[in-house]
Amino acid sequence: MVTMNLPTTPYSRYEEGLPQEGNWILGHRTGSSIFVYQAFNDRIADHAVQHQRFGGPHYSFSRMTWIKPNFLWMMYRCGWGAKDANQTRVLAIEMTFSGFEELLAQGVSTVPHPFHGDEAQWRQQLDRSDVRLQWDPDHDFSGAKLQRRAIQIGIKNKALEEFNERHIQSIQDITDFVKEQKKIIDAEGNSFLVVQERIIEVNNALRERFGIPG
Repeated sequence: MVTMNLPTTPYSRYEEGLPQEGNWILGHRTGSSIFVYQAFNDRIADHAVQHQRFGGPHYSFSRMTWIKPNFLWMMYRCGWGAKDANQTRVLAIEMTFSGFEELLAQGVSTVPHPFHGDEAQWRQQLDRSDVRLQWDPDHDFSGAKLQRRAIQIGIKNKALEEFNERHIQSIQDITDFVKEQKKIIDAEGNSFLVVQERIIEVNNALRERFGIPG
């Protein structure tokens, strides 16, 4: 069995106690850190794991990249590491929770939101922002949509540089774990594991802004 530095739980128990609809941030938080996920090709992933930072000739800070605190949303997006050649390596990135909230506070929604004013004001802010926020349907292990919605955060330019230099605490390659669980799923097994997650509480201003229930 492949092990990693993240707590796991059988998928059959994953949903216990979790809300089934509404905007919720689910993830794994430990102390002052939270884990987020991304998937890359071998060249970018190798550099990130070796240096514990992103960079190198194949990584662009001007291109928007998306981080996801929800493990299963990442599995949906990358097809458990098998969707395409640029998403074969799955990384678990430990970042500061203060940095996570900072990105949420800076972000502009990808759809119009009263917080950003009228549509013209929203479009102007969206064009100028280095941080974008998107709420999407959450998904189960098979990719089926759920009523609950999950967040992903897009970052580029200065925000991405600060994420890389100030907020990343560690970068862990969890590809072997992901592939092991996918083999169990493909064999129609029901004993596969996922990362243990819970509701991530954010400050009141962010909760009110995103309509996250108290």
